[in-house]
Amino acid sequence: MKKVAFFPGSFDPFTKGHADIVMRGLKLFDEVIIGIGTNSTKKRYFPIEKMTEKIRETFNDNEKVKIISYDDLTANAAVANEANFLLRGLRNTTDFEYENTISQVNRHLVGGLETVFLITSPELAPISSTIVRELHKYGAKVDDYLPYDLD
Repeated sequence: MKKVAFFPGSFDPFTKGHADIVMRGLKLFDEVIIGIGTNSTKKRYFPIEKMTEKIRETFNDNEKVKIISYDDLTANAAVANEANFLLRGLRNTTDFEYENTISQVNRHLVGGLETVFLITSPELAPISSTIVRELHKYGAKVDDYLPYDLD
């Protein structure tokens, strides 16, 4: 059976930390689907189309990485894309508490849908999309935090 991981997030923007999780996930899975989701509680800073383009650029059309956008429950999007795992990165214990709850709900919604957590590489743990957005909004340089040129 092919091992397909669905890596969901708003990716607003997609950071080096996210790229690290994908690359490490490729060592465990046959394919990683990056799902850019619509979060009903957040207003996007960067358009989904731009993030899709930048993520595609990051992985140079790697045949083991697929990029989609979705407006549905993550568990439903994973099933629709034939993924049998969810892939999530954890930076700290706060992330774990939040992600653990979501993983339990996803498993309840879709029996057998397992969530695999990867601990963020230490040098990338301080990076968050929220911080990058704030820096960018006020004109600070953000290139060190992103795996692509933003322009």
